[in-house]
Amino acid sequence: MRGLTGAGTYSVRKTAQAAGTATAVLAALGLFAAGCGTGGTGTRDEGPARAEADAVPSATTAADAGDGTPDRVDPVRLIKNDPAVSAEVKRDLKPCVADEYPVDVSYGNLTGGSADDVVINVLTCGDAVGVGSYVYRLEGGRYRNVFTAEEPPVYAEIDRGDLVVTKQVYDPGDPVSSPSGENVITYRWASGRFTEEYRTHNDYGKVAGQEPTPVPEG
Repeated sequence: MRGLTGAGTYSVRKTAQAAGTATAVLAALGLFAAGCGTGGTGTRDEGPARAEADAVPSATTAADAGDGTPDRVDPVRLIKNDPAVSAEVKRDLKPCVADEYPVDVSYGNLTGGSADDVVINVLTCGDAVGVGSYVYRLEGGRYRNVFTAEEPPVYAEIDRGDLVVTKQVYDPGDPVSSPSGENVITYRWASGRFTEEYRTHNDYGKVAGQEPTPVPEG
């Protein structure tokens, strides 16, 4: 999975639907370097993911997007015009190279609406660390933010009709490149909002002789 730890620059990427289980997303850990500013964990640590039951509609509408089909959605515009997205994420969302933005986009049926929902992950340029995950639902010709998670490293996916959010966990003394584990949280749409169905915690094995390099204090 992109967006937790890794390397590289990513352009706006469109896929029909993310698949597979989120528990296998970190089989190969890349370097989670500093550059995220807040203790090596990304743009903002503000607590658990929140389902936006009463989010303000974004400024991008189906009419703005052409014929309203998912492949015409402008994810950068959605993020920039969304009052539910933090100022930090908006400020840091800039092209990495030329017009390539560090954004991953997936489409799929999460909420049972008239059109596919849009899942957007905002990453850092240098390390591809997920700093924000968002879900947008088409309602009345306008995309509404129905889910926001901005506690990095974080990454959201569509898995067989459910929203699966993966977050890395650091214990005291963990080096920034080696978190202790991950929490994989599954959300399901019910009664007009996402509710947590269950979560799984996976512990990572420690490499013998690894020197503990504490996470930098921000």
